[in-house]
Amino acid sequence: MRMKLTASIALVAVATMALAPIARPNAGGTVAGKVTFTGTPPKMKPIDMAKEPSCAKEHATPVMNESVVTGEGNTLGDVVVYISAGGAATTPPAAPANFDQKGCQYLPHVLALQAGQQLVVKNDDQTSHNIHPMSKINPEWNKSQPPGAPPIQTSYEKPEFIPVKCNVHPWMHGYFAVLNTSHSVVTGTDGTFSLSGLPPGKYTVTAWQERFGTQSQEVTIAGTETAKLDFVLKATEY
Repeated sequence: MRMKLTASIALVAVATMALAPIARPNAGGTVAGKVTFTGTPPKMKPIDMAKEPSCAKEHATPVMNESVVTGEGNTLGDVVVYISAGGAATTPPAAPANFDQKGCQYLPHVLALQAGQQLVVKNDDQTSHNIHPMSKINPEWNKSQPPGAPPIQTSYEKPEFIPVKCNVHPWMHGYFAVLNTSHSVVTGTDGTFSLSGLPPGKYTVTAWQERFGTQSQEVTIAGTETAKLDFVLKATEY
């Protein structure tokens, strides 16, 4: 009798587990698509690093200017795609946003982070750098970072697209895209993007490129579907 009772309890437990909802940490809808361009983009020129031999020797071929990065089929890289309106406020990620200096380049060229998120700037080169984010809304700073120096740790409190330069190496340029949302992504050379975990609601999605400007579109998420959204930016020579 005891064995039958035990078996019955086990069956009930299994049935209960089968009926229990499965936790979905990334539940919500998704906006996905591709960023392309029309027109003729400016031709990117090679960067001459001869004045910094320690960096020049790290590159088998010359590094090209990165203000416009394109791929096959007129796709566009280094485009920040983000939720610019709609949805509830999001908490800044606990993980820091990392901005590295390697081979006298900024890696990544464009860094997206949320206002209030920790920013960590590292120097992996054998030469000194002078990091100068030229902010206008947030406080501006300009700091030297010799080889082996500890990372610079800071944060920005207000959304702003901030150009960054190195006062030692004039070819080094990048951007901090400080946003008011954690729903953001920077496209690769294939131009694709995906913003997931969006609760039902109406959203404005914006694409930003440092030379071609911005473009925004509206989209409505009803549940857990994937909404298709493509951006086509106009190439400008100057």
